[in-house]
Amino acid sequence: MVGSDDAVERSGPPRPSEKRPSKNGKSRRPWRAEGLPGTPGGRPKINWWRFAATLLAVYAVFFLVSSFFDDSHVETVSYTEFTKQVNARNVKEIYATGLSVEGQLRSAATDPDSGDQPYTEFRTEIPTFANTDQLSQQLQSAGVEIRAEPLNSGRGFMLNLLLSLFPVLLLAGLWIWIMRRGASMMGGGLGGIGKSKAAKPVEAGRVRVTFDDVAGIDEVENELVEIVDYLKDPGKYRRLGAKLPKGVLLAGPPGTGKTLLARAVAGEAKVPFFSAGASEFIEMIVGVGASRVRDLFEEARKVAPSIVFIDEIDAIGRARGGSGAVGGHDEREQTLNQILTEMDGFSGAEGVIVIGATNRPEVLDQALLRPGRFDRTVQVGLPDAAGRAAILGVHTRGVPLDPSVSLDRIARTTPGMTGADLANLVNEAALLAAKRGKEKVGPADFADALEKLQLGAARSIVMPEEERVRTAYHEAGHALLGMLLPGADPVRKISIIPRGRALGVTLSTPETDRYAYDERYLRGRITGALGGMAAEDVIFGVVTTGAESDLEQVTMIARGMVGRWGMSQKVGPLTILSDDGRQPQASPATLAVVDEEARRIVDECYADAVRTLRDNRDRLEGIVAALLEHETLDEESAYTAAGLRGTVQDTRPEQLAKS
Repeated sequence: MVGSDDAVERSGPPRPSEKRPSKNGKSRRPWRAEGLPGTPGGRPKINWWRFAATLLAVYAVFFLVSSFFDDSHVETVSYTEFTKQVNARNVKEIYATGLSVEGQLRSAATDPDSGDQPYTEFRTEIPTFANTDQLSQQLQSAGVEIRAEPLNSGRGFMLNLLLSLFPVLLLAGLWIWIMRRGASMMGGGLGGIGKSKAAKPVEAGRVRVTFDDVAGIDEVENELVEIVDYLKDPGKYRRLGAKLPKGVLLAGPPGTGKTLLARAVAGEAKVPFFSAGASEFIEMIVGVGASRVRDLFEEARKVAPSIVFIDEIDAIGRARGGSGAVGGHDEREQTLNQILTEMDGFSGAEGVIVIGATNRPEVLDQALLRPGRFDRTVQVGLPDAAGRAAILGVHTRGVPLDPSVSLDRIARTTPGMTGADLANLVNEAALLAAKRGKEKVGPADFADALEKLQLGAARSIVMPEEERVRTAYHEAGHALLGMLLPGADPVRKISIIPRGRALGVTLSTPETDRYAYDERYLRGRITGALGGMAAEDVIFGVVTTGAESDLEQVTMIARGMVGRWGMSQKVGPLTILSDDGRQPQASPATLAVVDEEARRIVDECYADAVRTLRDNRDRLEGIVAALLEHETLDEESAYTAAGLRGTVQDTRPEQLAKS
């Protein structure tokens, strides 16, 4: 299947029906085909003469065995011996078919004619001159049960033939099916292990995603529009000597729409779209991944121009030469090498565009990122406020909204959320509205859905009064410092209702999207996170385990300030700690200085938190009293309880201070 331009020059290999002449004039296949051993083209050859001889031999064995088991348990005796046993009243029953008689004795007897072998079942023939009436009277007087069967009731030669031939035919058919299935696996071999699971494209007519369904990432969309235009009208670019990019790498956090963008490119260009996950190429048998890559690109070249999308490409595209490789024969390395060859090797991949998606571009092999392979790396970041509003507009197309719902207001209160998060928010709001019996989704449904997604569902547990009071002071300490510290994010909501793993939460969100943070703001974050622990220390003189998540956040920010962002004069503008968890490349003395400086920053922030809470004890008590009465305070109620005036805005938690 090609694009709408019929004049597109096909640069990929010919179709299977086409033939390419070899040097000796004979036609050959235009690609390598690897399959079962002993066959140059990958298709096993069957010696039909040997197969027929084997089939006849197996049939003969089955026929003889079935005939043997049919008759081996019945003794053939003479008519004289039969009448002897009748007269001795030793015959229990007989089965007569014409003049043939089969029967069973009451007790075992021996026949001198057969070597005195004991028998209980016998067979004999009645002579034509015998007096059958007299024999009948003898049988009746001896109490023999007589049964008669039709002459054609026995299993004849044809039935034996069919019964013995059936299992042979079944085995032969199974063998032929396995051989042909193995032959069709291009490089697979063992039962189709090497067959690519992504060899069937999603037809362009079935890809209903276009750029109209992509919102909030206009700068990324503009990067891909050029590829779509090339696929639609390649002649315009070829006249100027421009070449189609081999690959585009979409890098960004999860849920930002990388897969959606790839499908939109295929939908706009109306070309076949092959989709595969990188983990699908990996198997326990070495060489299978490379075989699947060959098969995938072979299928894509047949219908070029086409698009191959590989999701989570870092699963096979990690940098080579690590500790996991053994002599260059690691399965992942072989798979990566095959991808490199297919994208820009001797075989060529003209007309096939590879779009890769990853959350970790820093771990990819440099050979994969060079020009000629992935020519472009497009960063798909988090949407801004305008982008979030556009994404909400896409996801609410089929959702009846109340006129009072403002998508722009919801977008301003959801910084940091991805497109997937916003889609989930709209769905949760619609579920809540349906549960409440509403006809339209209103602002309250969005607010409750946002609270549920960020905080978790409320737990119906009864806390002891002492624990409840301590939790109220903990959350009030977070909130009061957020209200008083200059440059801190405004407090949006305070709650002492247990949700998820937390006994209470304090929600804060910035007025606008933030992209860089100064030292003053980060110190305020540390001081606010320590507010709960400081409040417990000021009021009760003890520290509880409720500050665990607060201390994790504090440690991460403080160490980042010293070891990553150069906010310590003693360490200086150096990067000591990496953000991917790798071992720090620094001496033990330098790491000790980093720990010392991080501890100094935390100690200073904790002292500021204790001093601020002691100086504003009355405001702290006011928040606690309101929390114990209402359990949940919105922004206006929280600032009023503290004796402060705040600007009431919709709630959206960007940072959570949990107890």
